[in-house]
Amino acid sequence: MSAEAADREAATSSRPCTPPQTSWFEFLLQESLLEKHLRKPCPDPAPVQLIVQFLEQASKPSVNEQNQVQPPPDNKRNRVLKLLALKVAAHLKWDLDILEKRAIRTIVQSSFPVKQAKPGPPQLSVMNQMQQEKELTENILKVLKEQASDSILVLEAALKLNKDLYVHTMRTLDLLAVEPGMVNGETESSTAGLKIKTEEMQCQVCYDLGAAYFQQGSTNPAVYENAREKFFRTKELIAEIGSLSLHCTIDEKRLAGYCQACDVLVPSSDSTSQQLTPYSQVHICLRSGNYQEVIKIFVEDNLTFSLPIQFRQSVLRELFQKAQQGNEALDEICFKVCACNTVRDVLEGRTISVQFNQLFLRPNKEKIDFLLEVCSRSINLEKASDTLKGNMAAFLKNVCLGLEDLQYVFMISSHELFITLLKDEERKLLVDQMRKRSPRINLCIKPVTSFYDIPASASVNIGQLEHQLILSVDPWRIRQILIELHGMTSEREFWTVSNKWELPLVYSSVILGIKDNLTRDLVYILMAKGLHCSTVKDFSHAKQLFAACLELVTEFSPKLRQVMLNEMLLLDIYTHEAGTGQSGERPPSDLISRVRGYLEMRLPDIPFRQVISEECVAFMLNWRENEYLTLQVPAFLLQSNPFVKLGQLLAATCKELPGPKESRRTAKDLWEVVVQICSVSSQHKRGNDGRVSLIKQRESTLGIMYRSELLSFLKRLREPLVLTIILSLFVKLHNVREDIVNDITAEHISIWPSSIPNLQSVDFEAVAITVKELVRYALSINPNNHSWLIIQADIYFATNQYSAALHYYLQAGAVCSDFFNKAVPPDVYTDQVIKRMIKCCSLLNCHTQVAILCQFLREIDYKTAFKSLQEQNSHDAMDSYYDYIWDVTILEYLTYLHHKRGETDKRQIAIKAIGQTELNASNPEEVLQLAAQRRKKKFLQAMAKLYF
Repeated sequence: MSAEAADREAATSSRPCTPPQTSWFEFLLQESLLEKHLRKPCPDPAPVQLIVQFLEQASKPSVNEQNQVQPPPDNKRNRVLKLLALKVAAHLKWDLDILEKRAIRTIVQSSFPVKQAKPGPPQLSVMNQMQQEKELTENILKVLKEQASDSILVLEAALKLNKDLYVHTMRTLDLLAVEPGMVNGETESSTAGLKIKTEEMQCQVCYDLGAAYFQQGSTNPAVYENAREKFFRTKELIAEIGSLSLHCTIDEKRLAGYCQACDVLVPSSDSTSQQLTPYSQVHICLRSGNYQEVIKIFVEDNLTFSLPIQFRQSVLRELFQKAQQGNEALDEICFKVCACNTVRDVLEGRTISVQFNQLFLRPNKEKIDFLLEVCSRSINLEKASDTLKGNMAAFLKNVCLGLEDLQYVFMISSHELFITLLKDEERKLLVDQMRKRSPRINLCIKPVTSFYDIPASASVNIGQLEHQLILSVDPWRIRQILIELHGMTSEREFWTVSNKWELPLVYSSVILGIKDNLTRDLVYILMAKGLHCSTVKDFSHAKQLFAACLELVTEFSPKLRQVMLNEMLLLDIYTHEAGTGQSGERPPSDLISRVRGYLEMRLPDIPFRQVISEECVAFMLNWRENEYLTLQVPAFLLQSNPFVKLGQLLAATCKELPGPKESRRTAKDLWEVVVQICSVSSQHKRGNDGRVSLIKQRESTLGIMYRSELLSFLKRLREPLVLTIILSLFVKLHNVREDIVNDITAEHISIWPSSIPNLQSVDFEAVAITVKELVRYALSINPNNHSWLIIQADIYFATNQYSAALHYYLQAGAVCSDFFNKAVPPDVYTDQVIKRMIKCCSLLNCHTQVAILCQFLREIDYKTAFKSLQEQNSHDAMDSYYDYIWDVTILEYLTYLHHKRGETDKRQIAIKAIGQTELNASNPEEVLQLAAQRRKKKFLQAMAKLYF
């Protein structure tokens, strides 16, 4: 033995022996080896690998003497190999989940979203391999999808079979090998094989067909009806044969999900809302905007716990998103849905969500009423467990402890559910806790006496009167209560009874200086209640309270008299704007005169609120009092009141807008004022190391007002031209930034200077935020202003939010064309807007939409259109859009492209589109224009349905 051989033997003998893998040809040599091999606990090779090896060997082509490739010969060796493969499959009992590569199921699985693996460092060889694998997978899927229709026909035909099936076992296959010519003998028609009941076969086929139809429904919604029929038939068959069938592998959880989805997508025409699942009812209500019904379903679900909390939370998130997009009417709905979810959390012992705490930060009577109603309807006191009752009681107790307003505590503590759930000792302890937390709130009032017996005393009467004082908005009743209270005790300051009574510091410092305690309390409470009523738009009660306060202070304080006159002026402005002003009716002349009088008033020692000044200037701009603001404002007012200065510049710019560009001097002045407000003030600071560094301060003190004050003032404006002008200014200021990639467009943008001497001084981040805030506010005033919609679309385009950008570009076109029934004006859909829509569609992989939009340009962009049509990874409806193409050159290119790719069906669709008589080049120009306009309309309406 050589030294090398000895070394090899020593090395191999030192390692543990691994049984060698059985080769495929050994099974040909020994007939009984296959069954022995398959009976092993872990056969190597595994059964599926054996099948692959047998079929690969049986399918190898041969080469003749002329070196020509021939199909595999039909000889005994290959027949035996195929038989062996069938015997292994029979051993596996023809389990399709193990055997098949899923022709139909592969297509369904490929439609499911899959989380992508995190890529490592890029390597050229790895990337090439991944690309090849991706192309191979796509080619396989393409072939499978082309064959899918044949597979579906076969499966549909299988459902028509009405007798049990018998499939081969290893024994019957042995018989087949012995008597290969016996076609109708025992091996095919007898009961010697493995029996599969008709119901089991139909159950599995219905499930797979349903999944296939459901996947096709994403491009053809009508197919969802077929999917629904198959899935519900599957449920019926499972009920018949039981869920432990050997030959059906149905994922019942996924089946339930499919059924629920089908109920939403194609609700049965003969089913009532009571027969629908809660999921379906919620989805239908959300689509129709019937949010009250959603709340009702959620309250009912608090008793049954049938809807998962994750689903309920997703509904709330969807409503929050709609509310944040400007639908203020949904704010109340969001609170109610959140309250329902919170009660569900409470009952199941979960913590209270942050959203509920935020929405309940400022409670009011309506919110507490609704919360109590939900709590009452969410628990069956007769059947509820002690745990549920304890959770609900703890929740109500914590809500009470979190409230500061006595009237709200009273609402909860006197509620039947609260009294039922909390024991006497708990209620007494709660009262003690409230006393310790807020000594000035005396809870010894009527509802508290029901907790435990308290002898009648003066403190009880004081508590009752304080409670009435909190609730009353009648000024004469408030005066009477305060007289009674001061008659009972002289030690209390009754303006502190509720910490919700708040006054601006400039007012409270004067009022609290009143020496007479009764007068002080009365003035303070009347004004505080009046301001609160004004805030909640209860203008009639606010006017009564202010009038009573004015009458009171006129007797002893000219300063407070003027304060009340100013507040009543503001109240009258609010009343008009919320009433007849909304319909466009101009305010009465005396109100305009009072506003002028307030602006021109020179009483330096009178306390004033800045909001009144802002509202007065905004009032003059909103009602186009431009003559006064530009020509009649006193000079001292322009120097002393920055809002008047800003109002004058806005009014003058609007007034001069129709004139030539050279005459727009005030536009330049307004520009400089706003740039100064948006500039960053800088200061130098020497550090510990002796170096001097530059510190930028966000809010500049160099402008006539702070940026936050400017934004607050601008959000009081409603006049369209004024809003358009200020929006145009901020858009231009946003665009002069050096690193800007995509400009935002706006009306009248040419009136502003084209550059800024010191770009570094401008806080462009704050400018961008301001533009977004202003557009959002402007659209809340008028959501149908096409120029504002274009600005919003451009903002989304500049921030790479392409789907949202398309939404607003389409909305801008819709509002000025009667939802595209008329032609969109060319000054709305300019070439720039169309090009941006094209880019949005391209980046969203909607390449057919790109090609169609290329026709909208003044000169058709064939290069972009052809390039987009060459893309094969398109996420739009592709050939179903061909009816919207009117340019014959593009249609001819499509025909050539599909012919080149061998896509016969799509080529026929393109040829059919070309063949329409109205596209014949010999037609008069007006006929061609009409054909183009009709296709534009249909395409834009289809896009609107897709992106709205």
